[in-house]
Amino acid sequence: MKLTQLIKGLIPQNSIEEDLHDLVIKGIADSSQEVEEGFVFIAIKGYKDDGHNHIAHAIQKGASLIVGEQQLEELPIPYLRVENARMALGILSKNFYGNPASGKLMIGITGTNGKTTTSYLVKHLLEQNGITCSVMGTIQNIVNGESIKSANTTPSSLILQKLLADSHDDAVVMEVSSHGLTQHRIEGIEFDVCMFTNLHHEHLDYHGSMESYYEAKSILFEHLKPTGTAIINTDDEWGEKLDRELRAKGRDVWSIGQAQHSRFRIESFDMEHSTLCLAGEEKTLIQSPMAGIHNIYNSLMAYAAALAVGVKKDDILSSIKNFPGVEGRFETSKTGKGVIVIVDYAHTPDAVFHCLTTAKEAGAKQITHIFGFRGDRDSSKRREMIKITSNISDRYIITTDDLNSVPAEEMQLHYIELNERYGNEKGLIQMDRTMAIKDAIDSSSEGDWVVITGKGHEKYSHQFELPTESDKETVKFMVEPPSAK
Repeated sequence: MKLTQLIKGLIPQNSIEEDLHDLVIKGIADSSQEVEEGFVFIAIKGYKDDGHNHIAHAIQKGASLIVGEQQLEELPIPYLRVENARMALGILSKNFYGNPASGKLMIGITGTNGKTTTSYLVKHLLEQNGITCSVMGTIQNIVNGESIKSANTTPSSLILQKLLADSHDDAVVMEVSSHGLTQHRIEGIEFDVCMFTNLHHEHLDYHGSMESYYEAKSILFEHLKPTGTAIINTDDEWGEKLDRELRAKGRDVWSIGQAQHSRFRIESFDMEHSTLCLAGEEKTLIQSPMAGIHNIYNSLMAYAAALAVGVKKDDILSSIKNFPGVEGRFETSKTGKGVIVIVDYAHTPDAVFHCLTTAKEAGAKQITHIFGFRGDRDSSKRREMIKITSNISDRYIITTDDLNSVPAEEMQLHYIELNERYGNEKGLIQMDRTMAIKDAIDSSSEGDWVVITGKGHEKYSHQFELPTESDKETVKFMVEPPSAK
């Protein structure tokens, strides 16, 4: 690709020297390790490293052009200075791969909780009705039916544009994180449908305040096509705010909620059967394939999205019933003695509340909740999570999640302090996650529930006593011990 094609939308063509117009670019890299002969290297200042420090290495590896933010002394190859290198990466990547999103039905989902479940529900509804669908999100990226490991909820713009270019699917459903939005990872992408699930206490170590967190999430809707549809949960106070702001801009908003003005007005819930009834001249009964009020909302969001892209109402209602579920999202197992064990990714106060409440509403005799916190991550939510579990569960075990750089002994002392201040006598501390799960299952009886939250589909980052690598594996080890096989 010629340089003039690559920089379209980034800088005016007449701002670069004429003899560079025909410079052929063979690839793009934002890591000097990935640079090859004829590549552009985009120097991005990160949180732990600065790409500008690796420009010499990129030149050594054959880069033919450098793009960065700093004012640099003369380099042996051309250098384009830009105001925002992350934004530049998005534009250059889109141009290099030929704007692949433009030929697809694009659906973006943001919010604190429910993104993954809703995205898989939408994928299921579309594919059940003849629309092939890629998914990009927390658990994995699925493109052309093939699973690709996901490092971030929203990939870097360079990876994202390549995935879009590789996809032969009709539609793409994308989880869009607040980090991805503030870091311009979806730069250059326009969406046919943008969805907002909810906003709760999370990532405040990064955003600083709920208002800033909201502002980050709302960036997604700046990428909505002029003819696109916004689907908003207005039973969430931040969703209600977003609804007002988008309507004031004249956008097409489909609100879901219990308010009279809602496009999809919820008339009633039936928690026993996981259904909701929508008001209107013709009553609509939506059967959620998963238990819990939060999943009923997820199902309604997916229903609205499928309608927005043209799937017939009756086909949606028929398809939603056979949704197989999502890995690490309220995955249910049952031991030989009748103990129900749940593995769920819930790692915010609101998600934990709904997870435990769902167990109680489903008839759990006794609930044992196992959870932990991540070192070097948002600590401001920990107090609330302990208060929630101490109020709802019959006992709880605080254990190791990802320690990151925090020593285990330091984290254990922190757990003890938190539990003494905000918990109660029902709380125990067991730093070995696998033994916490084993002890909870062993000491539970028929009709009791063991709810394990925080890791979901993720692999352990630490070695524990049992020879397992995830909560799911640990539960399987307990339900089907090797000696029983």
